[in-house]
Amino acid sequence: MRVIIDSLAYGGAGVARAEDGRIVFVEGACPGDTLEVAITEEHPRFVRARIVDVLEASESRVTPPCPYFGACGGCQWQHVAYGVQLESKRLAIADALTRIGKQSGVEVAPVTASPDEYGYRNKIELSVGSTSTGPVLGFARHGSNEIVAIDACLLLPKNSRKAPRSLSGALRYLSTRIPTPVERVSLRVSRRGEIEVDLWTAPGGFPRQLAAKVIGDAVGAKTVTRVITKGEADERKVTRVEVLSGPGAWREKLGGYDYLVSAPSFFQVNTRAAELLQAAVLSAVGADGTTLVADLYAGVGTFTLPLAAAACEVVAVESSSHALSDLRRNLDAAGLEADIMPGDAGRIAEELEGVDTVVVDPPRAGLSERAGRALMEAHPQTIVYVSCDPTTLARDIRTFAESGYRLSTVSAVDLFPQTYHVETVATLTRDN
Repeated sequence: MRVIIDSLAYGGAGVARAEDGRIVFVEGACPGDTLEVAITEEHPRFVRARIVDVLEASESRVTPPCPYFGACGGCQWQHVAYGVQLESKRLAIADALTRIGKQSGVEVAPVTASPDEYGYRNKIELSVGSTSTGPVLGFARHGSNEIVAIDACLLLPKNSRKAPRSLSGALRYLSTRIPTPVERVSLRVSRRGEIEVDLWTAPGGFPRQLAAKVIGDAVGAKTVTRVITKGEADERKVTRVEVLSGPGAWREKLGGYDYLVSAPSFFQVNTRAAELLQAAVLSAVGADGTTLVADLYAGVGTFTLPLAAAACEVVAVESSSHALSDLRRNLDAAGLEADIMPGDAGRIAEELEGVDTVVVDPPRAGLSERAGRALMEAHPQTIVYVSCDPTTLARDIRTFAESGYRLSTVSAVDLFPQTYHVETVATLTRDN
């Protein structure tokens, strides 16, 4: 069929309307494209299709600079002009809040652009694939588990873009000398150029000194660690971290603070844009030295540290033992204090009393039912919700709205250029 692409959906696909009224989702499309497409999947209310021919290219369509684009599943929108990416993300947030969150008259501010459209990532996760010549590193092919081997990644800083190729060579050398295979490799690069490489494996024998030397020589890594995990692929838990060389942790500066981040700990992947996100959260909290703030899912302290400097008192809640250790060290290094409460956010939230504002930055799945219920029972005046998924954000906001909270402001920062992902900051205020 012939279609004209109207917009981009959260998830990456272009959106059009078929003659029979059904929505058509087309991967690799750009708003304004006129396309000939072939249906690949049919449903009563929508279809999925692939591009057969670009009959008329949109003015917003650009040439992707990456040779792996279209095969590698890491980026979805390199073919779309950056300004259109930003507006598409704003519309996706507004749509989720209206359609899922049942919020009327929602105004979503223009998405704050990332300072860098490429070269912005301080971390990539490389999967290990098998070939006849040995293991290779890359990313999963779009829509499958097949690994697309890569030599370079344009999302890394320029001086580290070719690190995947060097790491692949090092891994092939090691593969014949280690009894326990490496399952994935994490590469972290700070703004100061400090490199950490984390080798993720199952338990078993491992030549620590050899691995440290080979990996260190390959990319100039200051720290090399081995992260040992157990369990099924989608439920693996970190059981131990072995420091093979270096200080055993990575350091980055964010918003004037120095952060130490251990291998399993989460840290925002776009440092310069994360500073804008940090500022947006601080503005939403509006701490004036008398405010009592709880920071749920505090991690290594991205928001805890600046909140501790601005608020009267901060309670930081985190369940990861690795992140908790990092958080304590980061607070000490900054000369700041916060009440740290280890444990599940849902359980700890049940114990919160007298808190004025709660900052929540949950994983992509959003708040657990227990955490959401506990927050509403704690009755904070303000909830600042940081989310990387507009759909789960909208779901949770609907629940809060049913309990007397009003969505007052919504802003967003683009931490993930060339992808459909976006970071949103929503402020909810309790009606008195």
